[in-house]
Amino acid sequence: MSEKTEMTTDLALLGVLAVLWGASYTFIKIGVETIPPVTFIAARTLIAGGILFAIICWRGLAMPRDAATWRRFAFQACLNSVVPFTLIAAAERSVDAGLATILNSTSPIFTFLLTALITRHEPVTARKLVGVGAGIVGIGLIVGMEALGGLGQQVWAQLAIIIATVSYAGAAIFGRGFKGLDPMIPAAGSMLCGAVTLVPLSLAVDRPWTLAPSTASIVALLGLSIFSTALAFVIYFRLIHTLGSVGTTSQAYLRVPIGVGIGAVLLGESLGPAVWVGMGFVVAGVAAMTIPARRARAIPGKV
Repeated sequence: MSEKTEMTTDLALLGVLAVLWGASYTFIKIGVETIPPVTFIAARTLIAGGILFAIICWRGLAMPRDAATWRRFAFQACLNSVVPFTLIAAAERSVDAGLATILNSTSPIFTFLLTALITRHEPVTARKLVGVGAGIVGIGLIVGMEALGGLGQQVWAQLAIIIATVSYAGAAIFGRGFKGLDPMIPAAGSMLCGAVTLVPLSLAVDRPWTLAPSTASIVALLGLSIFSTALAFVIYFRLIHTLGSVGTTSQAYLRVPIGVGIGAVLLGESLGPAVWVGMGFVVAGVAAMTIPARRARAIPGKV
């Protein structure tokens, strides 16, 4: 495959990933209406991990057998599913799906900050620094306006989403260490490790056999598990190796209008004036950090 063709494929996959993850916030919002967050995410990781493991077996691949690799899968699971999935699911019981999309879209900003401060494997440029500044202003506008009215449930839920976003940023950097493995293997391994962690917690805390979830919540869980988790994570681990951690998280600026639009159409959500302004800063900041880096590569003029 030529470099130009490979870049075109990667950019197309980046768009697909943005759609899959943009829809996930609406899936979560519908799902947690009748399924507690821990049980909802335990089921999500179990279903997604099972699907990925079945496909791996069908393809004739084998999961690693050494303990060291599985420890890395378990750590990746904490960063990329157990902590952020659960925090976002809990937060969306009080936060709209569109607002969750905007706050979580700041992952490239935190990925860049962690990269610049710790790993330093990607260059620090003035444009990226401007992007970080714009993104932080956007977060401040969104969360800060709520905080002016007191640290209520909305503010704590929004802060939980930001913590989840920092966790995703760490996962994007740590995920580079799986280079050389088929993308499905770390995706399946991390999902299965997430399920091993969350299923016992679900059984102890929520007693899922006593629940009566709605049909809408079950359908949302299946859509989230199959499309926005199993398929999305295969794409994610491929792009981590081809576009890099900051490049892969750049789908966040594409994810914002998709996630907000789906929330508006399916859930009837609307954003306040401060959130619209904050969203503008976030999208501009993330775009400033990522679009020029791709444009400078093999396809002039390609966004």
